[in-house]
Amino acid sequence: MKIVFASIPSQEHEISELVRHIYSNIFPIYFTDNEIQELERLKVLHTSGQYFKDISTLKEAFQVMTSLRTIISILECTDLNESYSNLFTRNSTNLSRLGLFFPFELEQFLEGKNIKKYMFSGYTKAANELLI
Repeated sequence: MKIVFASIPSQEHEISELVRHIYSNIFPIYFTDNEIQELERLKVLHTSGQYFKDISTLKEAFQVMTSLRTIISILECTDLNESYSNLFTRNSTNLSRLGLFFPFELEQFLEGKNIKKYMFSGYTKAANELLI
């Protein structure tokens, strides 16, 4: 008999928040809004109710969270360079193995780093809110 520990709702929420962070803070730096819409259509990093049933163990949920956090840390790095390539690839592969579609190589982000630094995107989080 094998005992496994099931993932918990707070882990599912954390995974969803990490994916939302990538879409609102990372992707707008490297992609246009139209390209981000295409990524959504292709279901890049798509998490649904069925996905959370597929990663049902505690270990798998922690692996997904760790891989997402590592990729976020790499892509938010101010001195992004080739030295992160192996780490990026390992975590990207881990996400694919765990059922999350993440079809990128680090080189794609190296080429586009800060191209859109001063452009606006509908995906970025608002800096402030106006209440009426």
